[in-house]
Amino acid sequence: MRGWFKIALWQRVLGALVIGVIFGGVLSQVMGGPAAASWLETFVKPVGDLFISLIRMLIVPLILTTLVSGVVALGDPKKLGSIGLKTMALYFATTFFANIIGIIFGLLFKPGEGVDLGGADAVPVSGEAPTLVERLLGIVPENPVAALADGDVLAIIFFAVLLGIGILMAGRDGKLVGDLFTQAANVVLKVTHLVMEVAPFGVFALVSHTVASQGLEALASIAILIAAVYLGLLTHAVLIYGGIIRFVLNLPVMNFLRGMLDAIAVAYSTASSSATLPVTITNATENLGVKRSIAGSVLPLGATINMDGTALYLGILALFTAQAFGYDLTLANYILIAFTAAIVSIGAAGIPSASLFLLAIVLDTFGVSPEQVAIIVGFILPVDRIMDMARTALNVTGDATVATAVAKWEGELDEDIYRHPADVPYEPKVKPDIADADRE
Repeated sequence: MRGWFKIALWQRVLGALVIGVIFGGVLSQVMGGPAAASWLETFVKPVGDLFISLIRMLIVPLILTTLVSGVVALGDPKKLGSIGLKTMALYFATTFFANIIGIIFGLLFKPGEGVDLGGADAVPVSGEAPTLVERLLGIVPENPVAALADGDVLAIIFFAVLLGIGILMAGRDGKLVGDLFTQAANVVLKVTHLVMEVAPFGVFALVSHTVASQGLEALASIAILIAAVYLGLLTHAVLIYGGIIRFVLNLPVMNFLRGMLDAIAVAYSTASSSATLPVTITNATENLGVKRSIAGSVLPLGATINMDGTALYLGILALFTAQAFGYDLTLANYILIAFTAAIVSIGAAGIPSASLFLLAIVLDTFGVSPEQVAIIVGFILPVDRIMDMARTALNVTGDATVATAVAKWEGELDEDIYRHPADVPYEPKVKPDIADADRE
């Protein structure tokens, strides 16, 4: 057991991911895909489901406590405006570039040309996306307790920010409440550490089941689309996120990647940015040196509205559909696709395959019929999980990039932690709690 815990968590998680891929593939070949998937569903996947339940359990208390304590730690409500503007500007800017890269890769790879859709079972897409006004009004909770119970992230963020401002305005009378939330945030982060010890086992279970249930045959029929999506996501991560870290912030990229590996691995295996949020906050604060005042506000918001992977994916799928059904797109169509993909990706549910059900809105920009949309969804749905895993990993990486940038610009980034070598235990010159107290 001592040897196990001496291995860095990200190494254990990535090792479990690789072993899960091999185990799922081998079991699928030996038992047959359906039999292997059924066996894993019964005996292995429950471990993965347990892991997801554990980290979902932490989302609401983590957002509430870290955000309230973060606002209190700022000491000045005016700084929230500066943080908010920088955060939103960066999220929208990265989404814009994701759209462009998605369309470029759709044009380069032409994944829809020559694809036979005859064997796809149509999957109707039902439900309408809420309007912009409805989304904005939904941010204000009628009942904060109900918002906490329902896990409504944007409503929780709104309430937590107001509560933190109220604590600051109350002065001495609010100090006890502020201290309570600060200590509660510390406790929840410790619980997150405990839950993360389950991560390697959960990742192994989830990935092995995904590989066995999807099968290599299903991947082969749509291999070009998968390659276009993965390379597009990788290009966005390297050029946009890597460019921000290296050239805008003047920070080493490898330190960033090393610090976020736990969160990226969990995001890839769970395909849920919301479920990964506790790990993302822990990695950003403890490995990258992002102060809690920034991490507690920027990262929960990013898990809700920053869906660069979804925007890029929708752009590629739009071109895939046009090529498969023979639509001739104009420059105006490309602009509409990019704009619509950006809008609908904002606030997309942080759950697996949510973006597929936004596809109808994007495809409507160049007149795709509901029947054709259903065929496309039916064709992609069996292997969407494979692409969704990579999209989620990109989204989480983007959240951490923006949090690091905002922290750097606001003077809330501890560069000693960020630049610290991986193989040497970090010993802060001043304990964080004491430093925060002195600053206040």
